[in-house]
Amino acid sequence: MSGKRVTRLTPDQRRDQLVGIGLEMLADRSLDELSTDEVARRAGISRGLLFHYFDSKRDFFRAVVRAACDRFTAATEPDPALAPVPWMRAFIAGFVAYVMEHRRIYLALVRGAAGSHPAVTDILDETRETLARRVRDGQRRLGMPDAPRLDLASRAWMAFAEEAVISWPAGNGDGQDETHDGTRDELCAFVESSFVSFLGLLDRPEALDRR
Repeated sequence: MSGKRVTRLTPDQRRDQLVGIGLEMLADRSLDELSTDEVARRAGISRGLLFHYFDSKRDFFRAVVRAACDRFTAATEPDPALAPVPWMRAFIAGFVAYVMEHRRIYLALVRGAAGSHPAVTDILDETRETLARRVRDGQRRLGMPDAPRLDLASRAWMAFAEEAVISWPAGNGDGQDETHDGTRDELCAFVESSFVSFLGLLDRPEALDRR
């Protein structure tokens, strides 16, 4: 007999395997370039069998994006029992670590899929809102009062933090080479200072000289 023997997995195990392969492939290509033929080949099954577990290519893409976003939100969720400052630092450290270690996947989703794949826009928007909500929570934990433009400011800070982490000169950030702890600590400190300074302005409008 020739050909690779198909490993018998439960439906949930097979779905998880296929999604995992999709995530691995996103490390070096965009969502547009994610081939279901190659995913099936790597799993040792036929393309037709892949669509036994997913209704369509769109459904498979959504499952992959959902898995990536779930990992991201989990990595940035601090222990709610932490005091305000350690909570904020845990959130920022989780954000920095995830983006630096999965930069290519993050770029493929946030910078690529967000604009070219309407089928996953709702998942990405939901993820951004989860992160923005944590920013607002962090601001309140630090004792900064609510402000009319807090929602807008939290999203603006997230865009700033994202650009800072992606552009920070610290290796390729894709897990292929080591990132020095000192470099990461420096980046976390930079992002943290922007958090305090930027969101702190919301309750100090007089700090802006309008003359």
